[in-house]
Amino acid sequence: MPRFTPTTPDALADLVTRTLRTLDGHRVVGVDGADAARPWDFARRAADRVRADGRPAALVTLHDFVRPASLRMEFGRDEIAYRTGWFDYSALRREVLDPVHHAGIWLPALWDEAADRSARAQRRTALPATVLFVAGPMLLGRGLPFDLTVRLDLGAAALTRGTPDEEAWTLPGLHAHDREHSETPDHFVRWDHPDRPALRIDAD
Repeated sequence: MPRFTPTTPDALADLVTRTLRTLDGHRVVGVDGADAARPWDFARRAADRVRADGRPAALVTLHDFVRPASLRMEFGRDEIAYRTGWFDYSALRREVLDPVHHAGIWLPALWDEAADRSARAQRRTALPATVLFVAGPMLLGRGLPFDLTVRLDLGAAALTRGTPDEEAWTLPGLHAHDREHSETPDHFVRWDHPDRPALRIDAD
């Protein structure tokens, strides 16, 4: 059975920073978590820690890589639509993950979700040994080339509590994806109480 040890968000960010010290060059960290877990908040905290450690860091949120509303809503608000049609994971790989690894450049945003139009962002050039954090839901299990992964896991009750009523239709898709994907993160964290998370320390 997995064993867990209490931790704090700062201690977890420090753990990520220490792990990254063993990885040179440009690196991409995937912070996987439902919107209710606010994975971008932890990714921002970890990026700050990496910068304090003397290394450039930046953040990309998956919500800046949504598909246009006409495509997102084509099949209505159901499990399959959310899992397969809401976020453009292929564009994330094409515009962020592959180019930062191979050429040291990335596109910080593709689509403005609120305005439903192109984000009109300019490509950025990475400073030496940049760490790029990518945060959002359902990142694991898609074969994306992350160098390090963190899973902020919410139990069913916490996920429901943290999801606004108008977004409750996304819950079946999140649960189905979690059941079906097989990728094990480098750091698995129980995140029901973000002020006092628990880090999995083994899976025996």
